[in-house]
Amino acid sequence: MNLRANFERQDLSPITSKRPPISPVTRILYGAGSLAFGIKDNGFNILLLLYYNQVMGLSAQLVGTIAMVALLLDAFIDPIIGYVSDRWRSSWGRRHPFMYVAAIPAGATYLLLWNAPSNWSHPGLAIYLLVTIIVVRSFLALYEIPSSALAAELTGDYDIRTSLLSYRTFFAWFGGVSMAFVAFIVFLRPDSDHPVGQLNPDGYAHYGVVAGVIMCAAILVSAAGTQRQIPWLRQPGHRAGGLVAALKDMVGSFSNRAFLILLAAGICSAMAAGIQISLSTYFNTYFWGFNSDQLSALMLGVLVASVLGAVIAPRLSRRLGKKRSAIALWLLSIVFYCAPFVLRLSDCFPANGSPLLLPVLLIAITISLTLIVSSSILTASMLADVSEASELSTGRRSEGLFFSANTFAQKCVSGVGLFVSGMILTFVHFPEGAVPGQVSAEVLRDLALTALPIQAALYLLSIGFIAAFPITRAAHEANLARLASREAAAAAADSRQPDRAN
Repeated sequence: MNLRANFERQDLSPITSKRPPISPVTRILYGAGSLAFGIKDNGFNILLLLYYNQVMGLSAQLVGTIAMVALLLDAFIDPIIGYVSDRWRSSWGRRHPFMYVAAIPAGATYLLLWNAPSNWSHPGLAIYLLVTIIVVRSFLALYEIPSSALAAELTGDYDIRTSLLSYRTFFAWFGGVSMAFVAFIVFLRPDSDHPVGQLNPDGYAHYGVVAGVIMCAAILVSAAGTQRQIPWLRQPGHRAGGLVAALKDMVGSFSNRAFLILLAAGICSAMAAGIQISLSTYFNTYFWGFNSDQLSALMLGVLVASVLGAVIAPRLSRRLGKKRSAIALWLLSIVFYCAPFVLRLSDCFPANGSPLLLPVLLIAITISLTLIVSSSILTASMLADVSEASELSTGRRSEGLFFSANTFAQKCVSGVGLFVSGMILTFVHFPEGAVPGQVSAEVLRDLALTALPIQAALYLLSIGFIAAFPITRAAHEANLARLASREAAAAAADSRQPDRAN
């Protein structure tokens, strides 16, 4: 048998000893690591533009451009992390060495992001922001990509994968929203010098310290909690080849049709979500006129949505399948998100200051985000199912590469979201250092009429791509059967070969 075949069989052969079941405790510990990504994501999406624009004085367009430049670098960094992780050989497996290494640097650099030097010039501050964004996201990717890839390695079951990713998504939303809630209720409080709590620079500094420590701890807990699974995870084969071979492997994996469909869908939905989240603080503070306490109440609605979404997704996966469920959920989420704005612009919604405004908006946000959380879980689980389809055509396991692309799509939330949000704020002439209640109604109307159609169009594009996804439950189970048959045939061929040592 030639070296190529030897590599392919070694690369694909599973561990033959009986794998212990994926217990609820293991699922919880696995998912807990996403607290770090959720905290980072919500910090970038909810607070970063507000902090560097309204507090530190950089223009919204410049902040958005910096985030976009950093995103372009991520397009190169993330696949490299995924590829190296797929090919890494160690006694701790392919994924865990990277997870452990990322913990402390990720937390430390996130702390620095929210402690920007106040006496620097705007050009110096812009460079500081660019460097810290790149470093923070690179270290988070060093954890997130290998950790995400574990979902496809821990189980091949169609529904258990959805359950695993439900825990990941729940903790990402729970961690991010909880930290944002703490930021508004504890750190971003008004004082004598800062009557608007969201504009208090000291609050951001304290937030950065606490968030950085929690991120580091979450990564370490998740890595340690899944370490006992290492003996049952695949090891890569010994494959010779340099840069050219690596690039050929990447191209082969990334050319998978099902993967490209999900990548396009993920980028579109991530861009829409990025705009939505980046502008949420602007809408909540200026359009709806909420104070810090009311913003904290809205955060509670998001927490409820993260729980409901994680519970609903596995059930819909079992009853309707992943693709059909995801399409229906995305469509409904658009309706519930846009409805309050459409009703307000039509003078059919409670006015600012009305006691009905907060509870009505809270219900709409909770429903919309529940639908978004569930659909995000289902699309991530669909990506895990691409691993076996790709393995059949390439002979390689490429979970790290696939989830590096998913991580990049998630970064589009903050990168493209901040960039487009900054452009929108500039386009509608939103004032810097704006005081709530003093922004003109025309500017606020233009903000809604510009942002909402862009978001809705991107979500609809994402739905169109998901509709073309080819892997159903039956197709996935057929892929597993073909792989099992291939491995059995390879093992039988080996057993018939003469012992060359004799």
